[in-house]
Order: sequence, then C-alpha cells, then structure tokens
Amino acid sequence: MTTGPYPTTWRRPPQILKDLRWRIAIQIGIVIYLVLAIGSVEVNWARVYAGLERGQRFVMGFLQPDFTSRWRDISQGLIESLTMTLTSTVVGVAISIPIGIGAARNLAPRWIYYICRSIIAVSRALQEVIIAIFFVAMFGFGPFAGFLTLSFATIGFIAKLLADDIEEIDEAQAEAVRATGASWGQLVNYAVQPQVMPRLIGLSLYRLDINFRESAVIGIVGAGGIGATLNTAIDRYEYDSAGAILLIIIAVVMVAEYSSSYLRKFLQ
Repeated sequence: MTTGPYPTTWRRPPQILKDLRWRIAIQIGIVIYLVLAIGSVEVNWARVYAGLERGQRFVMGFLQPDFTSRWRDISQGLIESLTMTLTSTVVGVAISIPIGIGAARNLAPRWIYYICRSIIAVSRALQEVIIAIFFVAMFGFGPFAGFLTLSFATIGFIAKLLADDIEEIDEAQAEAVRATGASWGQLVNYAVQPQVMPRLIGLSLYRLDINFRESAVIGIVGAGGIGATLNTAIDRYEYDSAGAILLIIIAVVMVAEYSSSYLRKFLQ
C-alpha cells in the first residue's frame, strides 16, 4: 500500500530463483568452491611462524618509533613525496581538463570523443606500480619517474569522472546558452563550467590525497619519495625507523584529509 511516492508497508523483494532446490544447490556449490579454493592455497606453516615473529618485532618498532637516527633520509624522502604529489596533481589535472571535455559525448565530435576515451582507458588500465616500473626503466631511479607515474594516473582518474559529470549536466542550461548564439567556448564557460567546477575541485583534492599515498607505494620500485626510504628501512630490519615513517605518512594523510574537507566546505 502506498500513499504517495513512498510505500507505507514493507514487502519482500521478489526472488531471482523461486525453486527452493535450485537455491540450495547454488549455496552448496558456493560452499564447495570456497573449500576447494582455500585448499588450493599452499601454506608453509614454518614461514608463517617466522613471519609472526618478524611481525611482532615490526609492531614493537611501530610502538617505539625512531625519528632521529635516519631523520635526514626520512625528511628527504618526505620532501620528494610532497613535491611529486603536488606537481603531479597540478600537471595531471591541467591535462585532464581538455581530455575530459573531449571525452564528453554531448560536447565533442565523435572522432575526438573516441581519441580521448582511448587515452582515459589506457591510463585507467595500468596500475601505478606497473607504470612506475616502466618509467623507472626508461628514466632511471628517482622522483622524476614518480612524477610521471602519478601525473599519468591522475589523467585517467580526473578525466574519466569529469567527462561523466559533463555528460550529466542540466541540458536546459546548455540549451539556453546555445539559444543566445554563443560559441562552443562560451558554451563550455557559461553552461558547463559552473555545473562541474565544484565537483572538479573536490576530485582534485581527493586525487591529491591519493597521489601522496601512491608516492609511498611506487617508491618501493625505485620511483623516489618516502616509499624508497621505507623500503630501505624494512630491508635493513630497522623496524623502529619504518614505524616512524609510517606514522609520518598517516599524519600527512590526516592533515590532508581535514584540510581538504575544510576547503570543500569553504568553496561550496
């Protein structure tokens, strides 16, 4: 029974499989598959036991972090990560805007649409670590490879979401601007930009947060940043220094999170 747009009584949703025997058979099949899948995992219990011991040492190092003994390396890695994060986000967003506009079906010609969508698909298909390995092989170890990696990943992330937002704009506003005889650039400036700009700013801040966390990951494969320092500390079994680096990463992410939340509220 409904008295308006919302129902007043609860009704059980329809079942996809109405036959009880089929439902039971599927549930049994899922259980059998999970049992076989778990059984196919080869577990070396000796290594598990040794890993627990190393894990305990790492937890103790995390609880007693050492910020002083390798502070020079930690500070250098942190500066590299922050520099890579900021520059790659700015460059990536700047490149993403024209690609996102070109990937919007309601704004771009068909041939431009397919080219821009292909660029987005390539960027989104490759994970950051794979891209970092490729750029490290091309340009060597260091933050430049990390900068290129994060910029490339930012393009696929921002351009994809920007294009989807442009395709979902209020067409009435766009038609009103077109009716005035506005050019294509004026259409983008006066009809599209006011509708997608708040979303673009929020996505850019979110990507800034992602890029800092990814800079710690790609540093493990040689793309610079604090991840390389963390990897070196773990390889040397300096778990107290590794704990200090992890605490710094957590602190920076928390500061970025609270700052971006405040900035989004201010802009809206």
